[in-house]
Amino acid sequence: MIALESKLEGQTYQLYKLEQILKPLGYDIGGNWDYETGSFDYKIDDKEGYQFLRLPFEAVSGQLDAKGTMVRIGTPYLLSHVYQENLDDNVNTFTAGFTSLDQFSEPKDPDGKVDEKYVDVGKALLRELEDALITS
Repeated sequence: MIALESKLEGQTYQLYKLEQILKPLGYDIGGNWDYETGSFDYKIDDKEGYQFLRLPFEAVSGQLDAKGTMVRIGTPYLLSHVYQENLDDNVNTFTAGFTSLDQFSEPKDPDGKVDEKYVDVGKALLRELEDALITS
């Protein structure tokens, strides 16, 4: 993980407005959210794992699933998830009238080393993001 300095840190926005601006730029709400915190992720690359620019946020009024929620932006950072090449040894199976198989592997390294070549890309994406949010 590499933290990136940003003018956005500490700024507050309506979550709905953030979504309207960030989704067309290629950002998705990360799957690792709860009712108070979340993040927008931009997938930079998916070779040798996944490289993301992550924009974390926390609710300052309301919960993330409520209309009109205001959020404060945290420190953006670059993140690398490196996955196993083979199938996972810890497969989750269960029966409840049917059989299910968890086909996804556990991360080999959920906080892998970010290759230097992604740092400049991440900084450029962050400048684009700052321009989009600060001028809107």
